[in-house]
Amino acid sequence: MRFSLIASPLLLATVMVAPLAAQADIGPTRITLSIGDVLRMADSASEAVGIARAGIRAAGGRLLQARSGWLPQLSGAATYTRTLESQFEALQGDSVGNGNAGPAPVNCTRFRPNPTLSAAARLDSLERGLDCTANGNGEIDFSKLPFGQANQWSFGLDLQQTLFDPTLSARIRQASAGEAAAHATLATARSGAVLEVAQAYYDALLAARLSEIADNTLAQAERTQRDVELAYRVGNAAEFDLLRATVARDNQRPQVIQRRTQHTLARLKLLQLLDLPVDARLELTTPLGDTTAIPLPAFADQVVATSDGAIASRAVVRAAGAAADAAEAQAAAGRGQRLPTVRLSSAYSKLTFPDEVFGWKSFLTDWNVAVRVSVPLFTGGRIRGQVQEAEAAAEQARLQLRQVRESASREVIEVGDQLAAAAATFEASRATTTQAVRAYEIAEIRTREGISTLTDLADVRLQLEQAEANRAQAARDLQVARLRASLLRDLPLGAGRPGASGGL
Repeated sequence: MRFSLIASPLLLATVMVAPLAAQADIGPTRITLSIGDVLRMADSASEAVGIARAGIRAAGGRLLQARSGWLPQLSGAATYTRTLESQFEALQGDSVGNGNAGPAPVNCTRFRPNPTLSAAARLDSLERGLDCTANGNGEIDFSKLPFGQANQWSFGLDLQQTLFDPTLSARIRQASAGEAAAHATLATARSGAVLEVAQAYYDALLAARLSEIADNTLAQAERTQRDVELAYRVGNAAEFDLLRATVARDNQRPQVIQRRTQHTLARLKLLQLLDLPVDARLELTTPLGDTTAIPLPAFADQVVATSDGAIASRAVVRAAGAAADAAEAQAAAGRGQRLPTVRLSSAYSKLTFPDEVFGWKSFLTDWNVAVRVSVPLFTGGRIRGQVQEAEAAAEQARLQLRQVRESASREVIEVGDQLAAAAATFEASRATTTQAVRAYEIAEIRTREGISTLTDLADVRLQLEQAEANRAQAARDLQVARLRASLLRDLPLGAGRPGASGGL
């Protein structure tokens, strides 16, 4: 019994702790990514690309609307009308001259005497029937006419066809230019997303490398401080040397904290760009100094393969050109409003006037065709104002196109120079780093032997840290410059420019 009392709490504790332990073992999701992985994920994870794709669908819809103006417009309608009171009741019902019931109406098609009426009323109805027969040939039956009928049903088709409209062609041209601009915008968004994700990837690698350099420098400073402290205790170093070594170590700690924070923020930005959990354990497998060709996505490979360096092939130039075409078409549409328009219309209807709501009987046919010519004679300056506004917008679009061409031309030269400079800087940093490492090794030996001072060692340590940081920054800049040069055709102006969004 005592064993069961002791075992029961232990068993309960084990049952409660087991799920917690299992959850602890699971922990954050571990994600391993290479540069090729993130570039393939960039297209689907970018909100800008999704917005651009929606813009293409919208532009296609506007083009369909514009083209529909030349096609027939056919619509059908069914109408029910209930007449509560009508001015034509006097023709179909009893006369209401003074509010008293008069003689019954006479059917001109067939006269039927009413024996129940008085002699005077029967004589009056007979005279009315003879008059209706003599003057109307017995063909009028007001019960079949639509005037004042209680129930009326109408089933009809309406056809509209534009025969001539000078503004329609201009509107179609404007919509086509808008669709071309939307496709250029999508190409820009896709290449921009690839470059942005690549920059974030290399920034995360750079931040990790700089954090590692800061940690190594702190470890070297701590080792030096311990050596000086030991020498001070045995009387081989002065208190001044110990204080300097301690201050050098303590000054390195804020740098370590800063580099770790930058690494965390760079990793968070990359996770958010890829729509990954922010608490995921991210492992980047591509080395920062890897100079092999970057594996681009399929659409980016196509961009590189078809890129001929021509200014006209740039996506931004294509978009600006499409905007200029759309503005010209808008101006043409405004001028076309001064010309006449010709439209054909036809209406076909089947009518019935049942005694009951759904008591359909014979149907009557109503069919007409019309041609309408419309000419603006006086609009109070409305058309002139619209044309003036559209022509000014077209002039602005032409100037903006010229401005974009000039910027794109300068950027081609700029990208080439930046790529050459990044490659030269990377190669130069290799020798500098090797020399800085060797200098620090010699400085440590000289300091231990008493040949050099701690000041010399501190200066060499700072030079080593700066050389390694420059090497990492140069590797990052080289990779971004190469990718920017590969995607230049479809990149927006200024994308990937040094100092714009990358670097730590």
